[in-house]
Amino acid sequence: MKRDPGCIFCRIVAGEIPCRKAYEDDDILSFHDIAPWAPVHVLIVPKEHFVSFYDVGEAETPLLGRIFALAPRLMKELGVTNGFRTLVNTGVDGLQEVPHLHVHVMGGPRPWAKG
Repeated sequence: MKRDPGCIFCRIVAGEIPCRKAYEDDDILSFHDIAPWAPVHVLIVPKEHFVSFYDVGEAETPLLGRIFALAPRLMKELGVTNGFRTLVNTGVDGLQEVPHLHVHVMGGPRPWAKG
């Protein structure tokens, strides 16, 4: 499994940096965002290091499917029942801030701080 020791999300996956976990299995970690844009804001990350959405291919289709199938399950478990937003920022122009593929899942009563 690829890992980047300088990547903050790789360090969170490795347990070097604490997080408030929402879900974890062998391939995926989800945790609450430390600067949430909505009342419920979690990140879903593959444990393997992919810099961005650009870096996944057909071989990762099952992993991506599991990540996106997890989003509604987590929102239901976290009490979000009136809809949610899913966002993948990719690259500099896509406003990706952390160079590790991650999916933002945000929900809860409006108005949100951003987005």
